Amino acid sequence: MASKQSESQKETVGRVMHEYKHGELRSGGSGRKVKNPRQAIAIALSEAGASNQQSPQKNARNYRRTKAKERRGETAQAETEGKRSRGSGARGAPTRADLYRKAREKGIEGRSKMSKSELERAVGER
Repeated sequence: MASKQSESQKETVGRVMHEYKHGELRSGGSGRKVKNPRQAIAIALSEAGASNQQSPQKNARNYRRTKAKERRGETAQAETEGKRSRGSGARGAPTRADLYRKAREKGIEGRSKMSKSELERAVGER
């Protein structure tokens, strides 16, 4: 662990460990739930840009990406606490991703090739 972490980095590590504690932390590529506390710590340090296993440039890139994700409300903690308003793009209209998610839940075939307007019709009809 880096000897000097900023307050923001400490908050990021705290958020990731909170997600792990509540069973919300998922692994990057596979999306599987993280069960190993050492893996959770490694993920937390990597997201906070405080890993001693990565170059300073890679740490800075990871930290910027994590902060952008937190601003957008795309963390597991933000979603479960309701800080992110799912289903609202600009002016409260559902985004294509939201419509696609609904289409997938309803089992609509051909959804991956549909445009946003086609998805709106398909989701609204069923």
